Amino acid sequence: MKAIDYVAPRAIAEAVAVLAEKGDRARILAGGTDIIVQLREGRRELDVLVDVKGIPEANELSYDARRGLRLGAAVPCYRIYEDSRIAKVYPGLIDAVSLVGGIQIQSRASVGGNLCNASPAADTIPPLIVYGAVCVIAGPNGTREIPVEQFCTGPGKTALGKGEFLLSLHLLPPKPRSGAHYLRFIPRNEMDIAVVGVGAAVMLDESRTRCIAGRLALAAVAPTPLLVPDAGDALADGALTEELVNRAAKLAQAAARPISDMRGDADYRRHLVGVLTKRALHKAIARATEN
Repeated sequence: MKAIDYVAPRAIAEAVAVLAEKGDRARILAGGTDIIVQLREGRRELDVLVDVKGIPEANELSYDARRGLRLGAAVPCYRIYEDSRIAKVYPGLIDAVSLVGGIQIQSRASVGGNLCNASPAADTIPPLIVYGAVCVIAGPNGTREIPVEQFCTGPGKTALGKGEFLLSLHLLPPKPRSGAHYLRFIPRNEMDIAVVGVGAAVMLDESRTRCIAGRLALAAVAPTPLLVPDAGDALADGALTEELVNRAAKLAQAAARPISDMRGDADYRRHLVGVLTKRALHKAIARATEN
């Protein structure tokens, strides 16, 4: 591993200036659990790492019942699930951050870093999608916002332009009688990368017998984490029956574009999409009923 410069800016403009100057030869360092491994293994070459943990906006973790959750891109996973209020309001997000490596990794790894790594199998991205999270991106022209489902453009690729970096994520407060859940399948505990992951969110009517809105997102079955609008549309204004859940699961299977690799073949993954979608929806509905 060759020598790499390290800078730790204290302001957004400083980070943007370095990124704009160095281009692809610079990368953000938040938790470092992905980028450090990639550098050590020779899968990436850089001239400089830009540590954003000193930028206040990148470290913000705050929740307000009217404005929702502000999650800085450098906030480590453990801070999220150790905040009891956030854990109660966004349990689907907690499902995912609790799965990112072990305790030691969770003390460093950030949701923002997991998103920027842009792995198709990333655990935190489907919950962000179903919660309708928005990316706040800082760059030479100020800040801009895009939905999380538009952020990843391919394996390891994102919508970030030259000089830009992910500053934070914004999640609106969940509606009454809403619930979300994320789960994944791995064949054994030693394999920490999802073969399939499913995030589901629903909102129920006042009688709690009908679903009036839904969102579904998949991991590890397409080049990017995948929002499935057809499944969400199918859930809207439907009675809470097994038929409704099965219909959404079939639409999720139809939207999946899995490949075959050492972790599972395409047919196996497509089958798992159906199984996990049903389980995730049942849990999301249960949480919405209790909310």
